[in-house]
Amino acid sequence: MSIKIRKQDALNYHSQGSPGKIEVIPTKPVSSQLDLALAYSPGVAEPCKEIAEDEEKIYKYTAKGNLVAVISNGTAVLGLGNIGPSASKPVMEGKGVLFKKFAGIDVFDLEINETDPKKLIQIIRSLEPTFGGINLEDIKAPECFEIEQTLKQEMNIPVMHDDQHGTAIISGAALVNALELVGKKIEDIRLVVSGAGAAAISCLRFYISLGIQKDNVIVCDKDGVIRTDREGLLDIHREFATDKNIYTIAEALPGADVFLGLSAGNIISPEMIKTMAPNPIVFALANPDPEIDYDTAIAAREDVIMATGRSDHPNQVNNVLGFPYIFRGALDVRATVINEEMKLAAAQAIAKLAKEPVPETVNKAYGDNSLSFGKLYLIPKPVDPRLITTIAPAVAKAAIDSGVAKKIITDWEGYELELQKRIGIDQRLMQVVIGRAKKDPKRVVFGEADNLKILKAAQLIRDEKIAVPILLGNREKILSLIDDNSLDLATATIIDPITETEKLQEFGDFLYEKRKRKGMTLHDAHRLVRERNYFGAMMVEKGDADAFISGLTRDYPKTILPSLHAIGVKPGVNRVAGMYIMNTPKGPYFFSDATVNVNPTAEELVDIIGLTANAVKFFNMVPRIALLSYSNFGSAQGETATKMAKATALAKVKYPDLIIEGEMQANVALNQDIQREIYPFSVLANQPVNTLIFPDLSSSNIAYKLLAELGNAEAIGPILLGMNKPVHILQLGSSIREIVNMVAIAVVDAQSSGNIL
Repeated sequence: MSIKIRKQDALNYHSQGSPGKIEVIPTKPVSSQLDLALAYSPGVAEPCKEIAEDEEKIYKYTAKGNLVAVISNGTAVLGLGNIGPSASKPVMEGKGVLFKKFAGIDVFDLEINETDPKKLIQIIRSLEPTFGGINLEDIKAPECFEIEQTLKQEMNIPVMHDDQHGTAIISGAALVNALELVGKKIEDIRLVVSGAGAAAISCLRFYISLGIQKDNVIVCDKDGVIRTDREGLLDIHREFATDKNIYTIAEALPGADVFLGLSAGNIISPEMIKTMAPNPIVFALANPDPEIDYDTAIAAREDVIMATGRSDHPNQVNNVLGFPYIFRGALDVRATVINEEMKLAAAQAIAKLAKEPVPETVNKAYGDNSLSFGKLYLIPKPVDPRLITTIAPAVAKAAIDSGVAKKIITDWEGYELELQKRIGIDQRLMQVVIGRAKKDPKRVVFGEADNLKILKAAQLIRDEKIAVPILLGNREKILSLIDDNSLDLATATIIDPITETEKLQEFGDFLYEKRKRKGMTLHDAHRLVRERNYFGAMMVEKGDADAFISGLTRDYPKTILPSLHAIGVKPGVNRVAGMYIMNTPKGPYFFSDATVNVNPTAEELVDIIGLTANAVKFFNMVPRIALLSYSNFGSAQGETATKMAKATALAKVKYPDLIIEGEMQANVALNQDIQREIYPFSVLANQPVNTLIFPDLSSSNIAYKLLAELGNAEAIGPILLGMNKPVHILQLGSSIREIVNMVAIAVVDAQSSGNIL
């Protein structure tokens, strides 16, 4: 049977996304005869014809815009030298893995059996119709300079030799930060370089663009200082040759501020390091053995700032901090070249990111909670998830500003979300909330401000203007944590409840009046308000703060009780509930109640449904609600099934405008095909569910935790529903990002005077 293919269907199938928007390349279905006809003949003819008429449409109808070639001829592989193209393949394949993992870029590795520069240029140049960018790798000097320069001039896609520019950009960022720490100006420093290969020459050129004076540079190779009177100098070496009366690296180092090594291991002695200027900066980047061992250098000079190319020491200069994101930014604006402005933007972005609080995921990866800007942390770690959203936009903006971009990005917030999605982070839901919070930041009091995670989150929300943090706890301990971790919170409001005599009196009297007919004595009230969870809740109740966040280090029941006593529930609300948002690849789902009510009755479930529906609307979504059970519409009997059926019936009466269905099994609720086939009467058969109401606390708690651990879903919450004023209780051990998310939710709730959640 022949299949008729509509032109637009074929074009839609091959489209890589909306022309004005950066999108993750979608997965194409190939599960039917129609899919096959669209993917290949005859449907594939339609995009071919479109591209033939307008070659620029290749970016719309093919994967070229997200495809990079990693190319080598194997003439300078790692420290192994000229081992040939076949032996270089594992390195190129590994590079492709890093491109995909860190920036979502697809890669073909191409190992080319050609050492003649002109022939290699011709081969690579012929690949332009296939690839969106070219990453040159492990090609020896001096040929690599000619190859890259010629290709950049003759191709209209970004080309970069990462061995040259990657090292230059990352070490350049480290140098900028190291100089800031020691209080030296880049134009004044003396630099000694060991090595005169591709990486060293590119570093020198890049450092000069950063501000180093060429007259202050001495370059050495295996034969000593590169001098103007040396015979047979190559042009690339003549560029940095000196006529000073210096012949060896030992003669060059005395008084030098910076040493850069890109040569061979163990060629610098402790005695040489001791002759350098005060607070010397030593970048010993030879691999696997640096020019001087890390521990040896530290033992020789306590004031040294040290970086290597090794992952087992601080300050690893690793090119993976750069190339994935530089190409990401270049591809996304369809830059015709990677120019000096883009490289400088990348270095500046990396240097700036190192000064920001380190994410909890990075601390866990390295087993170190003390990471902060300083001698042992000059540049970010390679696993930092912020790299893509920091470097790629900086590179893209520089390409646009310097006039080499064919596509202009205007929605930078949207672009950041797409970048996060490329590496498996979908923050679209929370980005909307954070955007709303920034429009009118509120005062948020933290009950556990003597915790480093809380302080790092407080730093972020203040820097991002999401909220104004108020820190509760022992002032000396908090200030010590701030100082030890180089946080910029010394001017933040810090309150130690036990020293606030007048407030303790006021809060104690108020709490007593509120709870005196519920078993609380005056003595109890005054004793309780000395606790931070009571004191913080009372600040919100009395108008001294707009929202309260706690629970990071204490279990949920003990944390929520003070807020229930001090603030209470909204008028007309019989109980509070806790909701989680599960951010899944299929979109967000809302789980309730997952924290408060152990085994609610049918009537109590109706209250929970009302609270949850309002919360879903808070996130600008229409709640489509399924009440879950082991039964489908009366297919099985039992206490739980009967309860959920009754709750469904009562909720439909109480909330006639809501989309509510049940009772039903979880897989049926999530599978519209099953509903359409077996339960066509279901109101969710043609409108996908997004809100799941569980029969009890046990089932909901188990479900969200299983989904988070096994289903690769991000849990946002718990979001406390029904309180009279904004209070949110964190999960034990919440990450910094989870804390920031909860603060943003609390701020938006406070903007409406707590009338939403």
